[in-house]
Amino acid sequence: MEREESGPLVTIGAFARLCRLSAKVLRRYDELGLLPPALVDPVNGYRYYAEEQVETARLVAWLRRIGMPLNRIKEVAALEDAGAAAASIRGYWAQVEAETAARRDLAAFLVDHLSAQEAVAPVGTLGIRYAAGSDAGAVREHNQDAAFAGARLLAVADGFGAGGAGASAAAIDALKPVAREVSRGAAGAAGLLNALEDAAEQAARAVRDAVAGGGAPDASGTTLTAMVWNGARLGLVHIGDSRAYLLRRGELFRITHDHSVVQSMIDDGSLTEDEASSHPQRALLLRALVGGDGGGAGDGDGAEVSKPDVRLQEARPGDRYLLCSDGLTTVVGGEELARALAAADGPGTAVRDLLALAGAAGCPDNVSCVVADVVSL
Repeated sequence: MEREESGPLVTIGAFARLCRLSAKVLRRYDELGLLPPALVDPVNGYRYYAEEQVETARLVAWLRRIGMPLNRIKEVAALEDAGAAAASIRGYWAQVEAETAARRDLAAFLVDHLSAQEAVAPVGTLGIRYAAGSDAGAVREHNQDAAFAGARLLAVADGFGAGGAGASAAAIDALKPVAREVSRGAAGAAGLLNALEDAAEQAARAVRDAVAGGGAPDASGTTLTAMVWNGARLGLVHIGDSRAYLLRRGELFRITHDHSVVQSMIDDGSLTEDEASSHPQRALLLRALVGGDGGGAGDGDGAEVSKPDVRLQEARPGDRYLLCSDGLTTVVGGEELARALAAADGPGTAVRDLLALAGAAGCPDNVSCVVADVVSL
């Protein structure tokens, strides 16, 4: 934490011994703005530190060891309250664990794939039936959501800012060519993963171009939750707080993780699911497709802001998938979603019923959803 320096100043060498860091590391921390010295001699450039800075130096070193980005370390080190610093570290680590879980799932899939142990339906034996719908809601004048359902692509995007409508449309449009290029199962799992990575990059680029070309401020952007179908598997691209759910054998599973402030607080135990629904920061996102440079801090940390998660999803006959913007999930609970999805006789009915549920709940936001069934051919 930053504290008022009142003790004697020591040389960088003496300070390095006190905090058990090398002079080279301390110079690097100074260059990065993490730990500026208390005094720099204007003549010879020698750095002098206050003994009271030892605690901050050690904290910075510990945070670097756990991989915390530089801009986040600056925020933590600047906090005067130890409890607030601890809460910030808890929130960061909960986010790391969530992202690690997604990578762990991908690694497990790759191990099975390379070991030829995965069980995949033969190409041509499965298909999808789908429907999409979107509504501006009861309060918003314009609809910044976009929803699309087709033979190769299912997608929902929730735009925000002055250029939100253009951003959401651009994100989905960027995925359409990639989805068309994925031949029916021929590319296999590895090909689909590569296509998903390409789709994520193209969507991020398309949003930046749309925001810049439309003259909107860089604060504009969109969430994106999309699935690409190759005839045997569904590949997921996800960023933001739109969601994807799977209804399998009557049980509803959420298969995406919100990239939001309140979700990070839920993850670290400082907020419950019920409290999150009315939290004043529930609309704040940690990651989204945004205009400009993505909010990067100049050291590479901002790159994650516009980087979607990608993964593969096993497809089974009878599965029903729901992709939706938060305009649905903030007013319709999980049990209601499960009942509506289970009761509907097809994707079109499910979409209409879900939009009706949101409308009955007041629908204060734009709401969009896509429903798709995996069927045997």
